[in-house]
Amino acid sequence: MGMAEGRVVIVTGAGRGLGRAHALAFAAEGARVVVNDLGVGLDGLPGPDSPAGQVVAEITALGGEAVAHGEDIASSEGASSLVECALTTFGRLDTLVNNAGFLRDRMLVNLEEADWDAVMRVHLKGHFLPLKFAAAHWRAQAKAGRPVAARVVNTSSGAGLLGSVGQGNYSAAKAGILGMTLVAAAELGRYGIQVNAIAPAARTRMTEQAFAETMAAPGKGGFDAMAPENVSPLVVWLGSEASAGVTGRVFEAEGGRITVMEGWHPGPTADRGARWTPAEAGEAATKLLARAQPPEPVYGA
Repeated sequence: MGMAEGRVVIVTGAGRGLGRAHALAFAAEGARVVVNDLGVGLDGLPGPDSPAGQVVAEITALGGEAVAHGEDIASSEGASSLVECALTTFGRLDTLVNNAGFLRDRMLVNLEEADWDAVMRVHLKGHFLPLKFAAAHWRAQAKAGRPVAARVVNTSSGAGLLGSVGQGNYSAAKAGILGMTLVAAAELGRYGIQVNAIAPAARTRMTEQAFAETMAAPGKGGFDAMAPENVSPLVVWLGSEASAGVTGRVFEAEGGRITVMEGWHPGPTADRGARWTPAEAGEAATKLLARAQPPEPVYGA
């Protein structure tokens, strides 16, 4: 039996790249999969054909079970129908992998309000709404006395952890996903729901051009460190019952490397027990900075 045997898993943005790799990996471990993909381009605009059906065909050809879902999960109607699709088709829902996203890269002074809103909508709202409707279902199950071992895996980025030049909207959205992950883990644990996040590095439509040299495939026979399939084993484990007790965590995943990220934590501190003057505050801050660890560089700086 596979690690995800008997579980029903939703993967958003699963038509290509990381989402497709996750969907196939869950199916290989015995899960039944809801493959969500709107079939849009890199800029979030609709494409001629949704690839979700192609991934479903791949899974069924290998003996698995899957269904395609093509609604907009950044809308209440689409997110609600996503959860309903799992329940109607397979009778249950166990894991939600929030993965959908796209880019509208610009330097901040050139970034249009519409491009800010579009990226926030698909990344941040597109994580929140599926999580909301899935969690409401699981909470109802728990309150009815039914055992719940639910899992949510959110997708952030190194841009959300450190920032990325030319990606102010994307970095802000991905940082917001981290904050939401921590809150969701704290709020939903009582209902048997675990919520974690990954910050993956892999070759996808969003990265293969922007970071062409880094993302290039190796020569014949070499380890393809940027293959999206390298990230999926961690996602499958986080989405399974095997990860019991792991919640509110953020993992970087790249090639053969997995890192637990430790986030913001207190550094050097000064407390005089009274109000500072501006000059005194500046002097104290300067001394603290001299003792502090330097920050990691922003991507692209």
